[in-house]
Amino acid sequence: MRTQLVSIPTDTAPLDGALYEPDSGPVTGAVLLFHGNTMNFYVGASRFLPPVLTRLGLVCLAFNRRGHDILTTRNSRAAEGGAYQSTREAIADNRIAAEWMKARGFPAPVIIGHSNGGMLGTQHVVDHPQTPALVLLSAGRGGRNAGSGGREGLLAGDRELMFMPGWWYVISAESFLDRIATVPDTIALAPKIKCPVLCIRGDKEEAHRYPAEEYQRAAGGPCEVEIVANSDHFYNGREDVVATLVAKWLTRTLKLGAQ
Repeated sequence: MRTQLVSIPTDTAPLDGALYEPDSGPVTGAVLLFHGNTMNFYVGASRFLPPVLTRLGLVCLAFNRRGHDILTTRNSRAAEGGAYQSTREAIADNRIAAEWMKARGFPAPVIIGHSNGGMLGTQHVVDHPQTPALVLLSAGRGGRNAGSGGREGLLAGDRELMFMPGWWYVISAESFLDRIATVPDTIALAPKIKCPVLCIRGDKEEAHRYPAEEYQRAAGGPCEVEIVANSDHFYNGREDVVATLVAKWLTRTLKLGAQ
């Protein structure tokens, strides 16, 4: 695949990422990859899926939302990153990336979101009903108090707002309050999504927190569920299995072999 580093302007910090294109053959469509909480475009599914998807003729954009990583700096000592993220900004980032792809001839890319990126992906697809397909990789439940409960205890410790061992270590007060009030509700949005959906979860993940089967029951369109054996939330050691499941489902759903 051909790889190009890109920088997509916003009203503040740009969205940095990589555009992956097939080496040869016809282009069959496009994919937007939404990374998980405090992750980035060069780890996880955003990294291991493009080599497989470009072989299907799909152009892939993996990009950092402004809330990527836990904390980061750019060209100054001003701190940025996940500790300052907000849902409103994240939804805007996804929309801006989609508009960037549209300007390059891809008005309706497939959406693939991991974890928090999946929750954000459900809102994006509701806002962009022309989306041809949605893949939810261990998407969280979302909704109010999305971080509470479960074995992981995310956001459910003593609520120390700056240092939170049960979260991704540090978070600002503003982002904390935003997190418990505005994260898209995956199950509530499911009936509004009419395009085909693939939900994947590792068998080591908690079904209540990553409710693939519950999403399937609530879905407003066709939905398939795959539970990956011996897999954690990040698919460590099972990347090839997940990539194969996604590629086969997209080939069938988008009828890529017929093109």
